[in-house]
Amino acid sequence: MAFRDVLLGLTSYPEPTPVSVVENAVSFASSLGCHIAALACEVHIQIPGTFFPDSLVNVAGLAASEANKSRKGAEALLAAFDSIADRAGLSHEIILEKCFTHEVADMFVEYGRLRDLMIVPVPEAYDQWYAEAVIFGTGRPTLVLPEGPQAKPFKLNTAVVAWDFSRAAARAIADAIPVLEKAKEVRIVTVANEKVLDTKHSGEELAKNLSRHGIDVILENVDAAGRSIGEVLETHAASCSADLLVMGAYGHSRLREFILGGATRSMLAKPPLPILFSH
Repeated sequence: MAFRDVLLGLTSYPEPTPVSVVENAVSFASSLGCHIAALACEVHIQIPGTFFPDSLVNVAGLAASEANKSRKGAEALLAAFDSIADRAGLSHEIILEKCFTHEVADMFVEYGRLRDLMIVPVPEAYDQWYAEAVIFGTGRPTLVLPEGPQAKPFKLNTAVVAWDFSRAAARAIADAIPVLEKAKEVRIVTVANEKVLDTKHSGEELAKNLSRHGIDVILENVDAAGRSIGEVLETHAASCSADLLVMGAYGHSRLREFILGGATRSMLAKPPLPILFSH
């Protein structure tokens, strides 16, 4: 299924998503010719109590001030998105919601389940909880964009696919086919000597399947040589100047807390390039 309807999740608090992320997301949508919506939340802080008397701290006033800051940030981001998408000639829409700070991830997941793909940035200043919630909660593929100071037009010269014969990796490749079909070069990378690959099949079987979609691939086996999978993938993607990494997201849920696999955790902590995750 082609990506026709994409959602971009923007954060307004404590710091707004950089406009460069908006430009990158619009560039991605332009490369696929799809509709893109931007979702931002005006967040409100829920303060259960305080040790300070009201005469010293105006709790309600502080909460209102922070909500106002969030609203202005969300409105500015959506206005920037509207302008950038207009210039790109893309079909687009903006969505502004209100919620408490702890409800933003749930809001992203709820809207993300109704789209073909969700794009989320990973801020450097704080953790990647929003991205984790979307990846494991929407049932849809998620494109994670690193937050950088400058916008980089999305290109699809080289896509690297992490392949270990697992269910998550198979799901990721199936979800990524609409993007891989547009890439000039697709490299399927299997990391050897890091874990046991439970299969009797070879990567050539996967190559045959993708060739039927018009995707010619380069099969590569990379020795872990004592390194983690995340480190191997990051180094390999950099060595071939990859524009996109496709990989399965590993983890299981303990109530609402996701215990991430090592490679998923390391790549989400500071994504070195756009990463398409599926779970």
